[in-house]
Amino acid sequence: MSRPSLRRVGLYATLGAFCLFSAGPILWMLVTIFKGDWDLYRSKASPFLFNKYPTLEGQISPVVDSPTLDNLRLLFFETNYFMFLWNSFIIGVLVVGITLIISLPAAYSLARLTGRWGEQSGIAIFLVYLVPPTLLFIPLFRMVVFFGLNDTIWSLVLVYPTITIPFCTWLLLGFFKSIPKDLEEAAMVDGHSRLTAFFRVALPLSFPGIVAVTVFASALTLHEFIYALTFVSASDLRTVSVGVPIELVRGDVFYWQSLVAAAVIVAIPVAVVYAFFLDRLVAGFTAGAVKG
Repeated sequence: MSRPSLRRVGLYATLGAFCLFSAGPILWMLVTIFKGDWDLYRSKASPFLFNKYPTLEGQISPVVDSPTLDNLRLLFFETNYFMFLWNSFIIGVLVVGITLIISLPAAYSLARLTGRWGEQSGIAIFLVYLVPPTLLFIPLFRMVVFFGLNDTIWSLVLVYPTITIPFCTWLLLGFFKSIPKDLEEAAMVDGHSRLTAFFRVALPLSFPGIVAVTVFASALTLHEFIYALTFVSASDLRTVSVGVPIELVRGDVFYWQSLVAAAVIVAIPVAVVYAFFLDRLVAGFTAGAVKG
């Protein structure tokens, strides 16, 4: 075998081993969903295989054997999981919409209309994002109570943009700076106003940044915990990040298989989005870094 062929074989073997290593946790999670308690907690049992529960001849097994659908039955029919998903979806859509409506014109204004003060203002806005939620949830809770939104999903719709808008404005600021001004100036020479040039020229070219902002804001609504735990206490109004651990961790009993199933179901659409929009996500997150 020639040297180039050996190098190619070595490259593919390395990539294959890396892919298997990366896919190991996902495979473990998928198998765990259908495992019984005995199969899950027995240290000598393989975590990637379904192990048969040993019983004497003629004896009925006292535990649930693997594979089983009982874990999914617990998740779907004994918890408010579908309500958690629906609440997270509604909050995510509203937060993404509010974030885009505010951060797009704010970032464009800082990039085009404020001259040398745009970058300093962008940094100041980004510093707001760095303030930890543990310092903000008490004053924000007072505001939520003042507006009468406590124990409703609208409290999260009001609070989450305080996290997403600063970061997304800073992200889009660098992206708009990477778009040549000549394109907009040419459109204005042809008779378009700056607002029309923004919608017809700058906005379409900023689509990778918009995708990155959408994914970031959506992911925030799925994994944020402190605000969702503080502002919402009703079970049917909780989001996935709070409702699942509260209902599947009962005292010192952890329903690990159902917890893993809940995590996998939420991760599937996120993984699909990342798979189809990976190039645009990379462009959106790096454009400002290389050209801002």
